[in-house]
Amino acid sequence: MSSLLEIDGAACAGSGMIVRQAVAYAAVTGTPVHLHHVRARRPRPGLRRQHLGAVEAVRMLVGGTVEGASLGSREFTFCPGGERPRGQYAFDVGTSGSATALSLALLPVLATADEQPIRVELTGGLFQDRAPSAFHLQHVLAPLLARMGLAVAVTLVRPGYVPTGGGVLRLEVRPDGPLAPLDAERPGPVRSVWGIALASHLQERRVSQRMADSARETFTRAGYEARIDEREDTSALQPGAGLAVFADLTGGWRLGADWAGARGRPAEAIGRATAERLLEDVRTGAVLDRFASDQIITFTALARGRSRARLAEVSDHVRTGVWLANLFGVARATLHGRLLVVQGDGTAGERS
Repeated sequence: MSSLLEIDGAACAGSGMIVRQAVAYAAVTGTPVHLHHVRARRPRPGLRRQHLGAVEAVRMLVGGTVEGASLGSREFTFCPGGERPRGQYAFDVGTSGSATALSLALLPVLATADEQPIRVELTGGLFQDRAPSAFHLQHVLAPLLARMGLAVAVTLVRPGYVPTGGGVLRLEVRPDGPLAPLDAERPGPVRSVWGIALASHLQERRVSQRMADSARETFTRAGYEARIDEREDTSALQPGAGLAVFADLTGGWRLGADWAGARGRPAEAIGRATAERLLEDVRTGAVLDRFASDQIITFTALARGRSRARLAEVSDHVRTGVWLANLFGVARATLHGRLLVVQGDGTAGERS
């Protein structure tokens, strides 16, 4: 067992991302960690229920112990065991906390599994602010991971929104040895623009249609003809909505943007703002959108070889991801403007 690694939760973004990525790295590398100043930069510091869920879920995947982790805790210790994921799992965030953010803590660990497939069912929020949507996970991150040799099938079973949650997401993961590096430096021109406008229990108000129409108009003004699928759902536990839009580039790359519905947020505003956000990322000449830019860092750090990725922006979350990759010593990660370079050591396929 390695010596205890101290991690300052107030560093960089000072967010729950540090909790999720730190326990994932700890599990994959077998490194016990002590986190302090947890979520120190957030209005309500300390562990919230969704972060506790991530810590416990990772512990269940690899065994080990957790000390000091409870609601509101500002420090805790996680000592991973030597088990590897196998079979089937079910995790419930217990609130509308993001089940998709939870998946970002689990997927690096699932990549180390000896057997396949691994099936995981996650229950919680799937469409909300400050977290990836189920559609972005399904249509942007999963294809990126497939390029790296990790096949992830994402199925949206039931949408979940703030404040009730109750969304259900299924993952089927097929690991196949060490992750391959990602060469995502050169974008091609936009081949097509498309999206998904989802509304639950809001058909009378035509929310999905209004979001889609507004997004289409925004894309048309920018010179793109967008194909947006309007979906009406009645399975969610409460009314809610979400819009995701994508730009497919030559070479098979895809950028995405999304935004969830909220009280007082008009459907037209969602459509316009989400489309504009995607267009902003396209204009940067990036291969990875602003969300994938930080999500991919853990996987490139665990891959074997040098990854290069042209990012839409260098956010606090990107800087946090680079810092954590270097802190655990599994990779050397550097930023050269918006170019991310990560030299990984293949840890995801070699843990004993």
